[in-house]
Order: sequence, then C-alpha cells, then structure tokens
Amino acid sequence: MNTLTAGTVAPDFELPDQNGSLNKLSSFRGKKVLVYFYPKAMTPGCTTQACSLRDSKAELDQRKVVVLGISPDDSAKLKKFEARDELNFTLLGDEDHQVAEAFGVWGPKKFMGKEYDGIHRISFLIDEQGVIAHVFDDFKTSNHHQIVIDYLDSL
Repeated sequence: MNTLTAGTVAPDFELPDQNGSLNKLSSFRGKKVLVYFYPKAMTPGCTTQACSLRDSKAELDQRKVVVLGISPDDSAKLKKFEARDELNFTLLGDEDHQVAEAFGVWGPKKFMGKEYDGIHRISFLIDEQGVIAHVFDDFKTSNHHQIVIDYLDSL
C-alpha cells in the first residue's frame, strides 16, 4: 500500500453517489473537500464515524468543507445507509476499488485472524486547488470529526 501524502495532487475520479448520480472530484475545485474512505456501510465503526460527521456538518460548513465518504458499497446500500442514519453528505460507491487504489488506501488487512484486501480508514483533506493538504490516518471513528475540525482551526 502506497498512501498518497500531503502536497500531492489528488487523483480526479468520478463515482456514483447514493442516488446513482455521478460525482467528479474536480467539480469541487474552489472548495475544501474531506475525502474519507471507510470499509463498509452500516457497520458499527463506519456508522459511528458517519454519524459524527453528520452531527458536525454545521461546523464543517462554517469552515467551507465538503464531505465525501467513499466505500466499496453499491448505490443501493449507500442509500439505505443515508436513510437509516439520516446522513447529510455525499456517499460514493467505489465497487471496483480503483479510487481507493489510486489514493493508496486499498491493501491487506486482518480481522479476527483472517487476512483479506480492503479499504483502510484514511481521510484526505483536499484544498481548493485539488492538492492534498493533510492526511488523517491516526484517529478513532468516534473522534475523526474532531481531529479534522481541530486541524482546520489550526490553519
């Protein structure tokens, strides 16, 4: 796994959202974008992380940050996740994990003694010019939102 680092131009991508509409990263130029990768919709850790971001939307909006959550789930599952947890940001489906691979967050994982390839929980703050400003890779699902906000406030 070769995770992208700060100072790197974020790879452009186009993925379907929870409504089946295509979203292109480059269409957000001029705005800060938090691209957060998570393993699987509607699982406990991913729900905690998503709900914390949902509850912090006003604070993120104040700081002019758009949130894009990316997982290998299809649009139908993302729609259920959005509805069940009343999520208020865009969820994108990377079913073939090409975007996760481009960002360097797809790789070997271990869970309950089993090894498999999957998405690592890493987030990227992308600046208004499309450059990765910061990589968040050391957080808990419950404090991810606060670490992002604290970083933004330190700028």
